[in-house]
Parts: sequence; structure tokens; C-alpha cells
Amino acid sequence: MDFARLEKNIIDVIKEEQAKLGYRKEKIRLYYPLSSLNHFFQLDVDETGMQEKLSRFSEYEEGKLGSVEVTSKGERFCFHIPEEGAEYVHNNMKENEFIKDLIGLISHHGCKMEDIFELFRQHSAQITIEEMHSDEFDYMICFENDPEDTYRYCFKDEGCHIIYHRFLPEDYEEFGFGK
Repeated sequence: MDFARLEKNIIDVIKEEQAKLGYRKEKIRLYYPLSSLNHFFQLDVDETGMQEKLSRFSEYEEGKLGSVEVTSKGERFCFHIPEEGAEYVHNNMKENEFIKDLIGLISHHGCKMEDIFELFRQHSAQITIEEMHSDEFDYMICFENDPEDTYRYCFKDEGCHIIYHRFLPEDYEEFGFGK
């Protein structure tokens, strides 16, 4: 089984956490719904089937994220990443400059959606901006044809600050945001 897409996402999440909170050599727990894991592997299996697929993940990650333990309760999976995983990402992975810039921008009061649009444009001439008709989010922005960043970034202006969440393209569609 090819774990590369899941591994990349886990590393992206750890880099995002380190950009927000700073680096600490610490254990990390990341939670994924079964549907997202099925998207990573282009499968349609139940909890038991996914546990079977993930049984070799720790062995795959041994030289990188360490001895990752995967547990589940129902359709919710927890990836227990040891301290070595956080350290590996910090020491060996290139910092995500876009995430660092985005977090820096939205952490300041007075940030406006136009500022976020401009930040995306500074990082790529090929972006998509869609106004969302949802109570949860106002805009979706993504980079077009960027194999390193395929996420759908969704933003909500809450008046005093802007929040964001990034989704896998398949999760974004499944949640019905793309309609």
C-alpha cells in the first residue's frame, strides 16, 4: 500500500502546528475520520478494513516519524506520533512558507479577506477564489495545478478575526461545500 499521500498530510499538519505554536519535541495525536482515510487511499472500506490497511503504517514510518501507533473508535482514527516524529519534521522538512505567512497574516487584528486574496496571489498566479454560500465559511481559495498544495482553504470572517480550515479536495466535495 502506498502511504505517501497520508504521510505528506501528516507532515503538513505537523508543519502547520509548528508554525502556529513553535517547535517542541513532543508527542502528537492527529485524528482522521474514516472517510478521509478512504480518500487518501482511494478505497471504500470499513473500520476493520482500514485498520488492516494501516497495520503496516508504523513500519513504513519507522525511519521518519518513528513508531506511529494507529487506534480507532468507530470511524475515528487516531495517529499517535512519537516525539521523534515532531523532531524529524522540524529537522528534516522544509518549512512551509505559505502556511507561515498565512498564520502570520490572520493572527493580526484588522486582517481582511482582500489581504488573504493578495497573499495567495503572492504565492501563485494560478489560484481559484470562490465565494461560498454557507454558514460555516465565506470563501474557498486553492492553488491550481500545484502538486505540493492541493488543499481547499476555507475562510470565515467572524468580524473581529478570520479563521480558516483546509480540506482535502475530496473531503471538501463530500462535505458539500463545492456545490
